[in-house]
Amino acid sequence: MANTKSAEKRARQALKRRDHTAAQRWKVRSAIKKAVAAVKSGDKDQAAAALKAATPVIDAMARKGIIHRNKAARHKSRLAKQAKALAGK
Repeated sequence: MANTKSAEKRARQALKRRDHTAAQRWKVRSAIKKAVAAVKSGDKDQAAAALKAATPVIDAMARKGIIHRNKAARHKSRLAKQAKALAGK
């Protein structure tokens, strides 16, 4: 438990920041899940659109430090690879 006014404020700020970060992380995960679902559905146009929508979300979260830049690159690469394989069918 916080003993000083400043410690109480920092605890409040930490909770607020944690909630915001969690929301941002859910946003990334949702975008990735939607793209994966679109690829699994087999619809090329839907997969391309979902990939196009997910890419800027992933990039933005990497820029903000919510996820690591290498993780962002890995997700984008895997999604693009899956979409490309679907387009080749």
